[in-house]
Amino acid sequence: ELLAKMPENYRNDNITSTSAIDMLMKFGDVESAERIFRSMKTKNIITYGAMMKGN
Repeated sequence: ELLAKMPENYRNDNITSTSAIDMLMKFGDVESAERIFRSMKTKNIITYGAMMKGN
């Protein structure tokens, strides 16, 4: 998985993680999106929106 190969500092970035969640939800990969969502230390309204919006 491409996201697993990302450097750690990018995975800890809220904007990058939210973008990844949005992408995964658009492709229907809810399980991977949830995994990233749960791993995030801080979430904002945009992050929650990306999870809820889905396709």
